Amino acid sequence: MMEKEELYQHVYSMIMSSSKKPKYMTISSVKVANLYGTKHEEVEKGLQQLVEEGRLEKSSMDKPPYHDIYLLP
Repeated sequence: MMEKEELYQHVYSMIMSSSKKPKYMTISSVKVANLYGTKHEEVEKGLQQLVEEGRLEKSSMDKPPYHDIYLLP
């Protein structure tokens, strides 16, 4: 089980290190799960909880490949 705060800190630092304007990041739940030794479903659940709490915003790219992206509110 992955701690939600640990996930938030990881995602936050990924977004802040982005060179894109506005800052955003595509996040692979599989890659994050591999880093933390957990299941990707746990990462996806944690990301969704962070979105529901308003700590992250989720959107989709408007051009192919239409990945989901995460931004800070």
